[in-house]
Amino acid sequence: MVDSDDGTCPCCKGDLHKIGEDGSERLEMVPAQFRVIVTRRPKYARRACEDGILQAEAPARLIEGGLPTEATAAQALVSNMPIICRSIGRPDLCPLGHPSRPGDTGGLGWHVAFHLRPLHERLLTVFRARSKLFADETTVPVLDPGRGHTKTGRLWAYAADDRPWGGLDPPSIAYVYAPDRKAERLFSHLAGFKGVLQGRWL
Repeated sequence: MVDSDDGTCPCCKGDLHKIGEDGSERLEMVPAQFRVIVTRRPKYARRACEDGILQAEAPARLIEGGLPTEATAAQALVSNMPIICRSIGRPDLCPLGHPSRPGDTGGLGWHVAFHLRPLHERLLTVFRARSKLFADETTVPVLDPGRGHTKTGRLWAYAADDRPWGGLDPPSIAYVYAPDRKAERLFSHLAGFKGVLQGRWL
């Protein structure tokens, strides 16, 4: 609320009454907040028994022994989306971090990509059955272990959106990593596809 300090008329100095107001909006980002989730598992036993201890099993974690929850992983990947796109199913090609270090963003991206791999494969299967697809590829930097620098890989994007032509399927896109842009990569990604393929590079 931004209001005038003076409540009198600038002309006659009489009391003013409210006749309306103007409103405007701005967009501000509130930084994410971290919470520590504590899981307590009580142990139960009978004093008369030596081996009769009862305790519930610990819930599964996204990363065994790791701290990130699913929500933390989702936030990290939304903020660094290229990481998961380049690391799906290829831990040796995980950029901006090494998969053997689950604490860094790249390692986290690999763990989430591993769990999402069945969904990724299912999406490609659905794409292969469609009558029309759009394809494109772009370069991405990829770690080159042992050489001290990055190499250039390719990120292929396959997309489908038939809504402008009355299609009922939801728009979707899938990314597949490849070391180059050879035609054999495309044939491998879309093995069995018999529809129309569109692309700027065709």
